[in-house]
Amino acid sequence: MTSVTAQRLDAVRGDMLTHSLDAFIVPRADEYLGEYVPERNERLHWLTGFTGSAGMAIVLKASAAIFVDGRYTVQVKQQVDSAQFDYQSLHDTPQIPWLIEQLGEGARIGYDPRLHTLSWQQQAEAQCQRAGIELVAVSENPIDRHWQERPATSSAPISLFSEQSAGVSSAVKREQIGKAVAATGADVALISALDSFCWLLNIRGNDIPSLPVVLGTALLHKNGEMTLFTDLNKLPEGIQAHVGAGVSFKAEAELEGVLSKLDGVKLLADPDSANAWMQLTAKQAGARLIAGQDPVALPKAQKNPAELAGLSACHIRDGVAVSRFLAWLDAEVAAKRLYDEGTLADKLESFRLEDPQYREPSFDTISATGANAAMCHYNHNNGTPAMMTMNSIYLVDSGAQYLDGTTDVTRTIAIGEVTDEQRKMVTLVLKGHIALDQARFPKGTTGQQLDGFARQYLWQHGFDYDHGTGHGVGHFLSVHEGPQRIAKNSNAVALLPGMVVSNEPGYYRADAFGIRIENLVAVQACGALAGAEREMYEFHALTLIPIDTRLIDKRLLSDAEIHWVNAYHQRVRETLSPLMQGTELDWLLKATEAI
Repeated sequence: MTSVTAQRLDAVRGDMLTHSLDAFIVPRADEYLGEYVPERNERLHWLTGFTGSAGMAIVLKASAAIFVDGRYTVQVKQQVDSAQFDYQSLHDTPQIPWLIEQLGEGARIGYDPRLHTLSWQQQAEAQCQRAGIELVAVSENPIDRHWQERPATSSAPISLFSEQSAGVSSAVKREQIGKAVAATGADVALISALDSFCWLLNIRGNDIPSLPVVLGTALLHKNGEMTLFTDLNKLPEGIQAHVGAGVSFKAEAELEGVLSKLDGVKLLADPDSANAWMQLTAKQAGARLIAGQDPVALPKAQKNPAELAGLSACHIRDGVAVSRFLAWLDAEVAAKRLYDEGTLADKLESFRLEDPQYREPSFDTISATGANAAMCHYNHNNGTPAMMTMNSIYLVDSGAQYLDGTTDVTRTIAIGEVTDEQRKMVTLVLKGHIALDQARFPKGTTGQQLDGFARQYLWQHGFDYDHGTGHGVGHFLSVHEGPQRIAKNSNAVALLPGMVVSNEPGYYRADAFGIRIENLVAVQACGALAGAEREMYEFHALTLIPIDTRLIDKRLLSDAEIHWVNAYHQRVRETLSPLMQGTELDWLLKATEAI
């Protein structure tokens, strides 16, 4: 009996035969090229059964391969049929050179230009040309043709995000960004990032899990006028008055026609984030492409006072919700009642659900007990959730979308007794967290320059971690927002006042345990600094949730670090205690006692 996967591969190969293709590439992406993909656009999952967040499949005439990164080497074998797909490394085996080796001169490789960036298309085409291979753009994706019971597009209406919450009107934002577009020499900018045009128009949506945005694409003119191409059935009453003059709405199907009329227009587009199809369509129509970064990204990252006030308020309520969960967890462990990772994640969300401003998680909760926490992007939904065990460490990384902001926090919790070695490692991670939190740095400093602050104590003992130290966070938008980040090899974007980033050093011992301590912090100007010769910045912690002092080896902390722990916990206590009561308040008071 033929498996469903085999039938689907046969269907794709039938289309390849019709179009004389020797291979077809299926990335884990959709035309919006964002981090999150709606169920309707999960083409890689439909073809392979793989549910991970990064990957690519390549279908050949008589074989196929799936490429995944190191996070998914176990998962891919559980989910993807080895009789149909070879397993390959996404990073160690570059896909185009691999294809060239498989196919040889004269072959034709099919791809959907809506699912790849222009940068990828240009690089792949150059590699193929050198090998005498043709890269062929398909006008219709074969998966879309054969996906019989494809989920419907979200019909959730656009919501109007109040100017009071946003702090600035859409008209003012569009005028500001329009000037930035003009400064690049462009006439029009292609705004393809969903959170960018939602921020520009002060709207939000419900089209993608964890990300409160609307599906669509926008064109912003240098005079501030803007067209949004989206599902017109989602437009709510009063949207025209809300966004102000100079904004028009068209159906997404009209985008191709508009791009085809841009002859002579200078179009600003980001080749690294906007899809190839839009840029190639405009170029073929006679537009002149100006490569540049999304002009919305940097202004959006610098939160204004209203946005920061919303983020501060939601972090206090989130602090109460997570603290109540941790109080419950400690009581259950004391009573020897242990749960699986999925039940714990659901219980945590139940406390957030009590907040009328809560909308949804800002990402899939990482609820990881024992050795599972050593996989830093572990997802209990990708297998059978593990049961907690006594005398172990539990790591929970979770976040929320509230109407007034986005949160992301990680806490590492002692379940029963822990070892001296575990305390040592937690304390080294905490020392790095404190060092970054307390950093002062001159204007122009990048996240790459600060990354070592968080790693230094691990490095001194021969340890490290393999993820970035910090990512940007949006305001009731993406929990992973650019362009700023803190990482060993991050970009040249300087940290600026109003930016919100995570501070999340960690340590992971394979098959044993994992540790991460994460707060969100806002960049702000330093208070009066006697004798300062430069404009100096510092961080202000937004996250207010106790850090488990049972996991701290006080002997490894300096007096200044002990003071930081006590001062942070004093602030948590003073802020949260008026909002908690009974045994939960008793827990908070104990959890924030000075060490």
